[in-house]
Amino acid sequence: MTTPRLQVTAARKEFPGVIALDGVSLTLAPGEVLAVVGENGAGKSTLMKIVAGVYQADAGDVLLDGAPIHFAGPGDAVAAGVILIHQELNLAENLTVLDNLFLGREVTTGGGLRVLNRRAMAERAAGLLKRVGLPASRIFARVESLAPGEKQLVEIARALGTDVRVLIMDEPTSSLTQRETETLYEVIAALKAADVSILYISHRLAEVKQCADRAVVLRDGRNAGELAKADITHDNLVRLMVGRDLKQFYPKTHRTAGGGTPVLTLRGLRYRGGPETAASFEVRAGEILGMAGLVGAGRTELSEAVFGVRPIVAGELLLNGQPLRVSSSADAIEAGVLLVPEDRRLHGLVLAESVGFNLSLPNLARLSSRFGVNRSEEADLHRTWIERLRVKTPSAAQPVGLLSGGNQQKVVYGKWLARGPKVLILDEPTRGVDVGAKAEIYALIDDLAGKGVAVWMITSDMEELLGMSDRVVVMHEGHVAGELQGTLTEEAVMRLATGGTAT
Repeated sequence: MTTPRLQVTAARKEFPGVIALDGVSLTLAPGEVLAVVGENGAGKSTLMKIVAGVYQADAGDVLLDGAPIHFAGPGDAVAAGVILIHQELNLAENLTVLDNLFLGREVTTGGGLRVLNRRAMAERAAGLLKRVGLPASRIFARVESLAPGEKQLVEIARALGTDVRVLIMDEPTSSLTQRETETLYEVIAALKAADVSILYISHRLAEVKQCADRAVVLRDGRNAGELAKADITHDNLVRLMVGRDLKQFYPKTHRTAGGGTPVLTLRGLRYRGGPETAASFEVRAGEILGMAGLVGAGRTELSEAVFGVRPIVAGELLLNGQPLRVSSSADAIEAGVLLVPEDRRLHGLVLAESVGFNLSLPNLARLSSRFGVNRSEEADLHRTWIERLRVKTPSAAQPVGLLSGGNQQKVVYGKWLARGPKVLILDEPTRGVDVGAKAEIYALIDDLAGKGVAVWMITSDMEELLGMSDRVVVMHEGHVAGELQGTLTEEAVMRLATGGTAT
């Protein structure tokens, strides 16, 4: 019998007031991809951090190639070939891609005075980037200039530059387009062939089916079940994850076909630093307009221009048929054009502040008078949106940075919904959110559209795009490549996204 590459037996971890893991076990064979799935709070991240030396288990055993391991910290894990790629990337934004790839393990030359051998590092970096589908021209780019998907690929390339035995991927495709995800699958296949074992955490159940050899499901800090590859289906995973079936995962219960009248119209819109090609389309009342495109297509940048983050230099915006001048985000917010950003932690929330503070922040004008903030009305606002969105938090005073990803996302929605949006722009609306929270967010979006809100949804999740959208606008290299409606297919979307035609 082959010795497992990794074996975890009866792992337990308790934090003040919370049992994060309660007797969790799993085995991982050499060259195997094991998916670890579950809702936020199920214990996945805690388990991975124990394996990677970030935490020490309170009880239980961890064996690597049959030998007990007791990592004092992440450095010990890396030295043993156990690499964790976090969902929230650990890159030095002010340094180049090259510097990040070799940070802490620089290649040097010389005798007593060690000098960086940047030529050797660049040659190795080019090979690493090629493996993850990034061009060598990115080697000397600052990380802060990269798109989120490119940053994710740099993080993966950095892991590939080590003598890895166990690679832990936490939501590795959360920022990747379909093409980049396919490249990642190729990387995973090559790693398997090289006998590398992979622990794969993902909320995207279709990709679990695609790349996992087995799946272990956690629920409430315990093992909920295990599925062989042939048994990995959306329904089986969901049943184990949440203990119930999720009906109508992508609801379209409140919307009318075709939507209503145009609420937001872009006519020949161009923004500073953007492409020469202008963008024109409309978002209608009571519909969800999906927007697709590869990384770098300009989807996020266009939405930021409409929200006042990027200056508009040509064309016009119309809101309910009337010209809308947006010179700042304050103008967009006042007009009821609101943006849930791609990176909630960086642009959507003040992480060190409370849930209540974040809910109040864009609503202070109506909560305030010349005598200050009306604390009673503010408390009502907090209570209303925490209850309505079912935000799991001990109280409104809880720092929002301590909430799970799904609950953080709900707080971002709540602060805008309290203003009564006319147009709600959603950039990657369920990124890093578990399946249960996704279902709640989809139901919320569907309900908003049913109440006449015009929803513009930018997403790289193909299932989400096809499942939730009434129409789809596809962008390619900064311009609108085409529009799809009726029966939506992945093939038609990808043809437009890659510069082809829909048919």
